Amino acid sequence: MTAVQEKPAEKEIGRDRRRKEDQRLITGRTRWTDNIALPGMLHLAMVRSPFAHARITSIEVTEAKAATNVVDVVTGQDLADVQGVLINAWPITPDQKAPTHLPVAIDRVAFAGEVVAVVIARTAAEARDAAELVDVEYDVLPPALDLKEAAADQTLAHPDLGTNRSAHWVFDSAEAGTGGDAQQAIAQARTDGIVIEREYRQQRLIPAFMEPRSTVVDPTGEQLTVWSSTQIPHILRYALAATTGIPESKLRVIAPDVGGGFGGKLQTTPEEWITVAVARRTGKPVKYTETRSESLVAGHHGRDQWQRLTLAADKQGNVTALHVDLLADLGAYVSLIGGGVPVLGAFMFNAIYKFPAYRFEVQTVLTNKTWTDAYRGAGRPEATYAIERLMDELAAEVGVDPLTIREQNWITHEEFPFTTVAGLEYDSGNYEAATARAKEMFGYDELRAEQRRRREAGDPVQLGIGVSTFTEMCGLAPSRVLGSLDYGAGGWEHASVRMLATGKVEVVTGATAHGQGHATAFSQIVADRLGVPFEDVEVLHGDTQVGPKGMDTYGSRSLVVGGEALVKATDKVVEKARAVAAHLLEASEDDLEYAGGRFTVRGTVQGVAIQEIAGAVFAAHDLPDGMEPSLDSDATYDPVNFNYPHGTHLCAMEVDTETGAVKMRKYVCCDDIGTVINPLIVGGQVHGGLVQGIAQALWEEAVHDESGTLVSGSFVDYLLPTAADTISFEVDHTTTPSLTNTLGTKGVGEAGTIASTPAVVNAVVDAVRHLGVSDVQMPCTPERVWKAIHGDGSSGGPATEGAAMPHFESDGAAGNQETPGTSSTEGLPR
Repeated sequence: MTAVQEKPAEKEIGRDRRRKEDQRLITGRTRWTDNIALPGMLHLAMVRSPFAHARITSIEVTEAKAATNVVDVVTGQDLADVQGVLINAWPITPDQKAPTHLPVAIDRVAFAGEVVAVVIARTAAEARDAAELVDVEYDVLPPALDLKEAAADQTLAHPDLGTNRSAHWVFDSAEAGTGGDAQQAIAQARTDGIVIEREYRQQRLIPAFMEPRSTVVDPTGEQLTVWSSTQIPHILRYALAATTGIPESKLRVIAPDVGGGFGGKLQTTPEEWITVAVARRTGKPVKYTETRSESLVAGHHGRDQWQRLTLAADKQGNVTALHVDLLADLGAYVSLIGGGVPVLGAFMFNAIYKFPAYRFEVQTVLTNKTWTDAYRGAGRPEATYAIERLMDELAAEVGVDPLTIREQNWITHEEFPFTTVAGLEYDSGNYEAATARAKEMFGYDELRAEQRRRREAGDPVQLGIGVSTFTEMCGLAPSRVLGSLDYGAGGWEHASVRMLATGKVEVVTGATAHGQGHATAFSQIVADRLGVPFEDVEVLHGDTQVGPKGMDTYGSRSLVVGGEALVKATDKVVEKARAVAAHLLEASEDDLEYAGGRFTVRGTVQGVAIQEIAGAVFAAHDLPDGMEPSLDSDATYDPVNFNYPHGTHLCAMEVDTETGAVKMRKYVCCDDIGTVINPLIVGGQVHGGLVQGIAQALWEEAVHDESGTLVSGSFVDYLLPTAADTISFEVDHTTTPSLTNTLGTKGVGEAGTIASTPAVVNAVVDAVRHLGVSDVQMPCTPERVWKAIHGDGSSGGPATEGAAMPHFESDGAAGNQETPGTSSTEGLPR
């Protein structure tokens, strides 16, 4: 039996703990999907279309079938009756246009990289070699590639649909009863206030996770077992059952250790469906692991929006209205939740500011490119970028410091809880405290003074200071809210706590980890709630047979939703143990106190530890009459609200005006994520998020040529940063606990990515604003910065006074120098 602690243990919540997981992960004593080898296992290679849009006229497989150790080559027609279809779980409007997405195309391909045939061989290398022998004839069709042209239906991505416009979704505060009429307020501001109009480009990004996607399927047992490098084993199980005819009870899905996801594995993929179909066809275990090139081309992409925004304010800079009009590129298909990503952002464009009126509309558009879906932040980085860029523009127009304009318009800490113009209730926050701490860390006034000196001296290397004061909605999500938005599932989470006979504890969570440190943080929560040693808690996840209930991991929900389910299950264990303790101590339950894992009779030293109770319950020799011999407990928690972390990020960038080169000088952030469970893990999450957001600002962009080929399809061309490309970040936090969960926690996984992109771009623009630059299109490459400075008009460089704002032309334009308060734009194609 486990020895019982004789003195109170140090509190685990708030304590730096090295992650339990890391020892085995970094020493290779773990199991990735591609490590799995089963007897008689076959391997797959995908034959992918080189064309973005084409009819398939013939597929010749004879030579490939004759290759060494090739078992079979199958086409979409061969699998037509068993391959199923990919699902779209979030049709954002009843009339949404969505093409059928088959795992293996049969008649037509809609993006370069789509699967047209599958080679099955004894080894992966032999399968890939044979794939080169499959001869596919195509009738090439014109592709729809440019987002604005696609929105105007100039070329159709799916001719049978008759349009590229998938769905048009609108939120209007006047119609919703959450605010005034935005169009009316903007019209008024044109007369007696300020109107700022801008167009921003959210470039297409690739998640580029460490471990490529991989799937192994074993059909030889009583259940069909699927191992997948996925964030969503429970959702994957449901989707497979719903579309393939396999009973859900006959499917077991396992996500072993997963090497990163960032939303890129929040997907049900054609390759998973194909592997299942081939395993059922052959009756043998089958594995598919993509190459890095396949991952970049065919794994889903993120972002890809044109954003047109109109902000109205009075002449003192007090905001009066915001109108957001988006074009969002879905790619070739409406993916699992891809259509809903802009809708998530819809509630965050107003950010921390008190807008009296707000209108948001988005047109989602189909193109012949890889489909898009959630990428770290999912809609909220896009929203935060736009509003934080706009607030800098408003500050420049009014002639005040960017922090001053924000403080003038943000929700003060005394005003919480605060219902926003988008209809959300922010429960807690203190923007003043986070900003004050960030300014102190940054040396804000000193850097502003240096900036002035450099400008006065005409230094060729100018200093820019970027600000991002952000909030986000996370903890996805209250099921009733998801239902109101037509999402196809709920937002609850499930947990189980098992007290073992030896006093050890097993925790089962439906929130599946892929690098976040769940095993450590959840152990800390349970250790504190039960009063058992941290080392005595084992966390199990990622297997639908071990934990059959769950909604998985995305949207910064693991701690605030999964953790709350865990708290509730743990508290049930304590209450069951209380009844046993009262019986063993011959006392009333009302007379028992519980602390440090021990029940004691009030006013005495007489007591019993919960780990001793676990042993007594296992023996079941002396339990209260009618009590079942188990302390194990389950809980399912549906959040009552989102939660709203926030923070202030400050960035100093140096810009060489002669070459356009940019260099990061300093980056600090102070985030408020409520109660911190493990500061060490939080620091890692923030650092990783910062690098991803900074990378969008400076380096990353998925680029297609005029035929639809991804020309940034390797790490030679897709510029993923390394540690050598970044600096040391200074990270701190303030704490205003959430009021909607027991622990007071808020999400942190996406915060760094959401906040950092506008901080960096604001800094770059700030460095050269005095030269007439109001925008630089991301990523802020030296070429784009140089062109903006030297006035070719492609990146918001100096323009003729009063020039009209370029709007929705081609994907090369971004921004302008406008006449303050007077510019107008033409409407989006509808």
